[in-house]
Amino acid sequence: MPKMKTHRGAAKRFKKTGSGKLKRSHAYTSHILEKKSPKRKRNLRKGAIVSSGDQKRIESMLTYMK
Repeated sequence: MPKMKTHRGAAKRFKKTGSGKLKRSHAYTSHILEKKSPKRKRNLRKGAIVSSGDQKRIESMLTYMK
């Protein structure tokens, strides 16, 4: 069996935390920012944790990520 390949698109979007959870960034931050309030834009800058329902699916794409 050859090695499994890491999904490069997923590797650029997710990072593992020390406890093994996956960290992600928020959507809706790239354009049409004038109508969004400063508070909303500020909160979108912060990272978020991947939901438990998606965790297993994303981890399978990130086989060798530490």
